[in-house]
Amino acid sequence: MAETTAYIGMGGNLGDRKSYIDRALEMLSKAESVKLERTSDIIETEALGNEDQPKYLNAVAELKTTLSAEDLFRVLSGIETSLGRVRQAKWSSRTIDLDMLLFGGRIIESPELTVPHPQMHLRSFVLKGLCQVAGDLIHPLLKVPVDELASRLGGQDFALNPESPQLVSIAGNIGVGKTTLAKKIARLLRCEVLFEPYDTNPYLPKVYAGRKELALDCQLYFLTARAEQLRREVLGCGQLWLSDYIFDKELIYARRMLDGRQFPLYEGIYHPFAARVAAPVLVIYMRDSAKNCLQRIRNRNRPYEQKIELSFLDTLSHDYDRLFADWKTCPIIRVPKCEEVDAEHLAHQIKHYTDGRFVVTATTENSDNI
Repeated sequence: MAETTAYIGMGGNLGDRKSYIDRALEMLSKAESVKLERTSDIIETEALGNEDQPKYLNAVAELKTTLSAEDLFRVLSGIETSLGRVRQAKWSSRTIDLDMLLFGGRIIESPELTVPHPQMHLRSFVLKGLCQVAGDLIHPLLKVPVDELASRLGGQDFALNPESPQLVSIAGNIGVGKTTLAKKIARLLRCEVLFEPYDTNPYLPKVYAGRKELALDCQLYFLTARAEQLRREVLGCGQLWLSDYIFDKELIYARRMLDGRQFPLYEGIYHPFAARVAAPVLVIYMRDSAKNCLQRIRNRNRPYEQKIELSFLDTLSHDYDRLFADWKTCPIIRVPKCEEVDAEHLAHQIKHYTDGRFVVTATTENSDNI
């Protein structure tokens, strides 16, 4: 039988943690029809899903085997049992956990085994180990290299939570194409887009026309409208929503639009509203040159936007880069300019970063805000 390369995630947080990993590796190396090829460094991580636990040690092992995936799974389960693994509630502590992350390029869904591991792309401690032993691997379902999957997490570990709103926020500069992309994705996923209230803000045209004394009124209008749109109670549990903006942009624009007297007033109002807003489970960050964004703004020909200058868009682009440089809230998928995005591929990925049991919202037709 031909050999298959498999990758195993290893971890434990009880007893002599390193000893359990070493013993598991030794038992794997001695298992019939299994050859241990490489092992990543061992790293220490916080417990995921239950902070009231000891820290884990984790590693990834590369194997070559002539066993079937199902037979290898039984070997792994046997090693866990022999090393004192007691299967209790989810997120419970354990001496050793051996997860089959990948088995060649196979996609397996059976009552006892799911491969690729359904949440491996949300775990930095898994992806770091995979990158060490095989960074050029392509995830069989997501069709993305594991090193790119790792870069999306910012060093954090995440878990799907069906009890939270499944909010996907599309972020980026004015004119980058957020709404155009949001509409494409919404059609594919059959969900609703929460659009920015540009057209209903009575102060925005006046501020763009130079009425700086109205800037605070303009920003407060956006703040209250967006906070109401994204309120947890409004979005509900387990429903998939797209927004063509990210709430965290509020402070970016406030700092740029408000003067030294207005901003402290705004900031004092901002935080109570922000506390009520649902955090996104995924951000799609669109990037393009300020020059291209300005051209789209000119092409869509909204009268009040025609005084936007290239320097302002360039400044906003740097602000967004700073926002996401140290982003820890959720995974980020960075995408190129709108014309180059494969919407179907992106929609497929979104399904794996949101809870698979989400309830789609009814799609509604909206105006073409880009």
